[in-house]
Amino acid sequence: MNGAVTYSHEAAESARTTGLREYGLVPAEAGEAPSLPDAEAAKALDNLVQLAARLCAVPYSVVNVITEGQQIQIAAFGVDAKVCSREDSMCAQVFLRRTTTVVRDASQDPRFAGNPFVTGEIAKVRFYASVPLQTASGLVLGSLCVFSDDAASPQAAQIAMLEVLAQQVVELLELQHRTLQLNDALAELRRSNTALGDFAGRVSHDLRIPLTTILGYVELAEDDPDIPQGSAAAEYFSRIAGSGRRMQATLKDVLDYSTVGGQLFRERFSLLALTAEAAGDLGQSLGGTIGIHCDDAELVADRAQIRTLLQNLIANSLNYRSPEHALHISISAVTGETGTAVSVADNGKGIEAADRQRAMEPLVRLQRAGDGPGSGLGLATCRRIAKAHGGELRISETPGGGTTVSVWIAA
Repeated sequence: MNGAVTYSHEAAESARTTGLREYGLVPAEAGEAPSLPDAEAAKALDNLVQLAARLCAVPYSVVNVITEGQQIQIAAFGVDAKVCSREDSMCAQVFLRRTTTVVRDASQDPRFAGNPFVTGEIAKVRFYASVPLQTASGLVLGSLCVFSDDAASPQAAQIAMLEVLAQQVVELLELQHRTLQLNDALAELRRSNTALGDFAGRVSHDLRIPLTTILGYVELAEDDPDIPQGSAAAEYFSRIAGSGRRMQATLKDVLDYSTVGGQLFRERFSLLALTAEAAGDLGQSLGGTIGIHCDDAELVADRAQIRTLLQNLIANSLNYRSPEHALHISISAVTGETGTAVSVADNGKGIEAADRQRAMEPLVRLQRAGDGPGSGLGLATCRRIAKAHGGELRISETPGGGTTVSVWIAA
């Protein structure tokens, strides 16, 4: 029977230690320093322990975290925060009972009379009150404790308010817990995105080589005089070529998306010259029939990534032009003390306000009638480029109709 009780106690303590680690209140590994609350939480805890002492008219107050082997004071008023063994802790004897303990004179209480905090070996505590710090899930983190060198008998209302302050301490520690969980989730998301990007980059790169070979043989077949134009075989090769080129464009988009946003190589360059190159990649020219106009400006950014950004935004304008009038694209930049805003505005179909956030997500296409082909990665790639440059991407409506995409590039 004793063996079963011991096992149950060890299992409970092991589960509690795991919970304390999740709250960042004990080190993840033996020998590491405990991870205590951040600066703002520590300041708030200091205020609460001071208020607890003033409320009960005693000189000392502490917040204790009690681990398997230690009592760690993470906030203290009237004394320096210290660490002692759990065996010496007064709170360790009562905090798992989950009820408030109030002792007028600890030297007269058989539970504490021989404790070194009472006998004078460490301190000479007389009045002592302790409230367990219990979370909503039932995990007991430690205690809020007030004490004095003199015997005292606080009023019931004072103890009730002490319990309220203990709950405030728990809420602060719960907030730290949620912050740590969010940080862990964000770190895991970054690792996952990096791994996914690396995988997508490798796959798209590996697929482009055999696809290029296939398209090369298709082009040879299309030029073969033994395959008459208009024949079934010629039609099949034409369909293969069209599908292959769409796949090639998609693979390029995936490769662009997977490679942007990493290390930046900033340099000075002309927005006008780079826009001309990006338009040329799409078989367009500045001032041509579709009306691409660009104001010149000097940018300091990663030239290759901004070229990809401009190419994607111009391609979007081409894909989503309005059938009602000729397409015009205007590219400009405004530079301030903290960075530069590059805008690409068109008079195309536009994007409804409700769809703008969704349109920036990877692989999202709005699927509207008359839209050109695309992979759904263009705006997502541009957004990653903006973030890599310490900025952001915003979509708004062009005055008179159309879409304006503004990208902020931090200085």
